[in-house]
Amino acid sequence: MTFDVGHLWASSFWAGMAGAWIIMLAYILDRCIGDPRWIPHPVIGMGKAISALERIIRARVKTNEGLTRAGLLFPLLIAGGSFAVTWGVLLLLGLIHPIVSGIAEVILIATTIASKGLRDAGMEVYRHLKQQDFVAARRALGMIVGRDTAHLDEPEVVRGTVETVAENIVDAIVSPLFYALIGGAPLAMAYRAVNTLDSMVGYKNDKYLHLGWASARLDDWANWIPARLTAMLLITGAWVMKLDAKGAARMVTRDARLHPSPNSGFPESAVAGALGIRLGGHNVYHGVSSFRAYMGEPTRPMEAEDIVRTTRLMFWSAGAFVVLCFLTVLVVRLTGGTLLWQ
Repeated sequence: MTFDVGHLWASSFWAGMAGAWIIMLAYILDRCIGDPRWIPHPVIGMGKAISALERIIRARVKTNEGLTRAGLLFPLLIAGGSFAVTWGVLLLLGLIHPIVSGIAEVILIATTIASKGLRDAGMEVYRHLKQQDFVAARRALGMIVGRDTAHLDEPEVVRGTVETVAENIVDAIVSPLFYALIGGAPLAMAYRAVNTLDSMVGYKNDKYLHLGWASARLDDWANWIPARLTAMLLITGAWVMKLDAKGAARMVTRDARLHPSPNSGFPESAVAGALGIRLGGHNVYHGVSSFRAYMGEPTRPMEAEDIVRTTRLMFWSAGAFVVLCFLTVLVVRLTGGTLLWQ
């Protein structure tokens, strides 16, 4: 993807840095305005496409073996289609003017990030807890987790919020930025499609065990590197913020792989160690109790302020990763290399 403006700019060193500027501006845009409800979001279109494809497949395929094969269509058509449509739109806009394409790239990448939305969701729970409105706090938590929240006490509400914010640092921030660094908005949008697929059909239950296996597996693969990068960023952030960086590193080493997800345990164990709290334990889903392995050591009782500390760790890690992206592009340019989207 070319972003040069005129021959002079095209021949300059900084023209090759356009990808870094675009990623930085996209993060700033999301950090400032998030996803306003009055602006159509690409994920809504992805969700409708996934639902339509599922209806078509189920109307035509009746065996588990057939559903397993058909499951490959989800990542091929939805993720592949998201990549192709985004690439095509940017190509057409680039014919108008490279600046138009660059602005569109910033906006599109920003839609794949959800740092402000994640922070706002966590802080809404925090505000209700500080006001001693536990009913509203449980309700707010219920909007961002799948577990039953109606009877949770304050420490359990805090735990659920911290776990959700920590886990989603990967899905909502680091992973989309990671793929934007490699392949610009098209690859970032393809990642968002994979993540949306996992949230809609990637369940290991009777309904989606066969049809959703490919989507779930691809989401695990897509987040493998970003999850581990996130753990390192959180450990570094804990050191900068004068939290327990050694504890964060120790808990990642000891507990990260205890999580049922191959990726979620890395940010959750890092946050648990940094804050000196214990995550995991018993959760109730649709009236059925489920136990998730403990992560971290309870050096003190959990408190509402842990939500604030987690969001600060999130923003530090996100900002550090944006700087890391910028430096990566700079090094690539200085060594005469190029990225896939340049």
